[in-house]
Amino acid sequence: MKHDKKITAFLILASIAAFLIACTSTADPSSEKMEITVSILPQKYFVERIGGDLVHVNVMVGPGEEPHTFEPQPSQMQALSISRIYFTIGVEFEDAWLAKFEDANPTMKIVDSSTGIEKMVMSTEEHVTTGEDAHPQGELDPHIWLSPGNVKIIAQTIATALSDVDPKNSTTYQSNLEIFLQDINTLDQDIRTSLDSLPSRQFITFHPAWGYFARDYNLEQVAIEVGGNEPSAAELANLINYARQHDIHFIFAEPEFSTKSAETIAQEIDGEVILISPLEENWLENMSLIAQTLTRVLQ
Repeated sequence: MKHDKKITAFLILASIAAFLIACTSTADPSSEKMEITVSILPQKYFVERIGGDLVHVNVMVGPGEEPHTFEPQPSQMQALSISRIYFTIGVEFEDAWLAKFEDANPTMKIVDSSTGIEKMVMSTEEHVTTGEDAHPQGELDPHIWLSPGNVKIIAQTIATALSDVDPKNSTTYQSNLEIFLQDINTLDQDIRTSLDSLPSRQFITFHPAWGYFARDYNLEQVAIEVGGNEPSAAELANLINYARQHDIHFIFAEPEFSTKSAETIAQEIDGEVILISPLEENWLENMSLIAQTLTRVLQ
């Protein structure tokens, strides 16, 4: 009941904000940037690469936050109330909030960025188990933006949506799309060149965010937690043994999550915890950095 009251308050505030903006705005609409809202920071990068100076992008999940437990602030609902497009991407909080977003701004176009992408199943095979089925099977992996191939599809979806809403600038959107696709192709080739000849292919990470990346580049992701569950003592012991058997000395963790389990494993194997985030805004730079880091630790 308390949660419903909070949502109702958000919606009332958003409606008031939209009314005030409509009543007080004196700017020439033709000179204003198109307001876009997205769920996570990498999407902001994608939309800005394609929309350029023609768009202003609002982000729901900001730096240091994580999309599994996120709840929007009143200021974000205010920005949402004037958005022309909301680009979803399949992260968890969207399930609880998307209908509320539509209620707050009924004229806003909702575009699913994952359209055309075949999602992977996140299964118990992605972590070392004791033989018991401790995590839910069949859950689809939402981290689709960590594959350059997937991002090419996402970029095309964004360009189409922007052109549909703003057809007079469709040539600009298409031109920017082509440049972005070229950059993605170059990134993909650079990553393949770096990773193809590595003797080691396995890496341990706290959160199983890198399944698409591992698939694309023939790597094996071993996750410490799957389905949002911390590992049991037995699972930690198995992971420590796995790391020793495969001569793994680096454990990846994300700044958005607790590093306690990763640090426990690293201490037992005399290793090191390396922080990498799937949610950095500059997606192209972050993907390149992740590939460089993997190249260094898997040598």
